[in-house]
Amino acid sequence: MHDSVSLLIDHWKNDPHGTYNTWFLWEERLKNFRSIRRGIGEVVRDIDAGTFGNAYRGSSLQTVVGSVAEQRQIFKGADHAFLWKPKLRIPDIYEHEANQRAFARLLNACDCCDTPEAIIEAIQKIDALKIKGLGPAVANLLYFIHPTLVCPFNTAIVNGFNALTGSNVKLGRWDHYLSMREGLIRLNEQHRHKLSNDLGAIAGLMFDVGSGRYAAPPRLEDPGVIALWESDLQRVREESTAAQKQWLLAMESDATHTQIQGWLRDMGKALGFDVWIASNDRGREHADGFLGDGCLQQWPGGNGQGLDSVRLIDVIWLEQGSAQVAAAFEVEHSTSIYSGIVRMLDLALGTQVGAASTLFLVAPDNRRDEVMQQLKRPAFSRVSELGIRYLPYSQLKEHRETIGRFGSSIKPLIEISQLL
Repeated sequence: MHDSVSLLIDHWKNDPHGTYNTWFLWEERLKNFRSIRRGIGEVVRDIDAGTFGNAYRGSSLQTVVGSVAEQRQIFKGADHAFLWKPKLRIPDIYEHEANQRAFARLLNACDCCDTPEAIIEAIQKIDALKIKGLGPAVANLLYFIHPTLVCPFNTAIVNGFNALTGSNVKLGRWDHYLSMREGLIRLNEQHRHKLSNDLGAIAGLMFDVGSGRYAAPPRLEDPGVIALWESDLQRVREESTAAQKQWLLAMESDATHTQIQGWLRDMGKALGFDVWIASNDRGREHADGFLGDGCLQQWPGGNGQGLDSVRLIDVIWLEQGSAQVAAAFEVEHSTSIYSGIVRMLDLALGTQVGAASTLFLVAPDNRRDEVMQQLKRPAFSRVSELGIRYLPYSQLKEHRETIGRFGSSIKPLIEISQLL
């Protein structure tokens, strides 16, 4: 079985359309951890302050769970477990104040701890309360707090684990989730050199097995059965499927995102600014070089509060030789606008952003309404103070060369963008 699982992992990692390449290695994935964790903190603060309300829609929980659900196929549908179903009264955290506060204690305890024992204790406490409808789906939030200690959870992951290990883990039960977690950690340790200390990798493998992309290794050591299984593994990589089309679309999305960053980089340099490119994007190929060519390699403002998030902002223009931010740009091609807004808040609160600084959300023309809807959420009540502007792709594409050639400040960008 050990060798068969190793073979399965090898095929899975080499499959350009499996979750390892389409999600786990997706560069945008890492950007989401801080923003989602901050969103979880906002949920806790709202509950503690008594301002959370008694509905899912419009709450800070809907905002952060929606951001989780946008993290590609493995988290698709993650919001379903949190939708308020009044006829069933599940999950019972909206109209039951004590349950709501217990939920906040779970989130806060996991956010503040750093050991598996403390996490398990917090989960056991919430499990003991038997809150109706509040089950292991919450682990999808906890994963973004502690990716090396908590594994994601959904039906496909459970089905994959059961198929691979012969277990009988059931949905909706915290004790079964904890048992699966222990099993996944053991399996991950056995194949640590092929996987990661981030449990998202092993969960992604279970997801692809459980959703039917790959069959689990056969339990009978029959050469004919094993050969047929190996043939099926190879076929999965070679055949054209709907997943392949989705991957191509995702690749096109990433390429467009990089192109927009390149436009902003070149325009900023032409206007005489020092340019910062998101630290995890600098090595992306662009034009005849890399996106980070000719840009700052170290943030000039030291290590202020929120700087880890700021370093992930797509493009920042700074006054030459200083830490004064002139303009910052978050490119939101197809991913969650929530994360970009959170990084803008971190920039404004933790760095030298003054009255002369302008913050831009750069997005396709058809995403303006989506941007506006996000900004109306209670979690972003302070955003209106920042004067964030919406810069549509079409305006940037049409005017970027002229601005770069004849401009001397960010004033032309103000004229082609809209105040949100």
